[in-house]
Amino acid sequence: MTEVQTRDESQMRDPEEGRTPAAWTAVTIMLIAFCVGTLGVCIAKPWMFWLGIALIIVGAIVGKVMAMMGLGQYPKGSS
Repeated sequence: MTEVQTRDESQMRDPEEGRTPAAWTAVTIMLIAFCVGTLGVCIAKPWMFWLGIALIIVGAIVGKVMAMMGLGQYPKGSS
């Protein structure tokens, strides 16, 4: 048997992981936040850096709220 055939199913990644509107929205907001923060560091604007930090927190909150609204992945075993 090959290594792939002997793996336990619990060790394999879920094919639906991260493919939800909640995940995509959170990641997009956080990507923009990193760009804003990086630009703030490069042009020496501390307020822009802190804006990027705040946007990261906003992205995490938006992702969690969207998941709680049913736009995230369902818990395992709830099918």
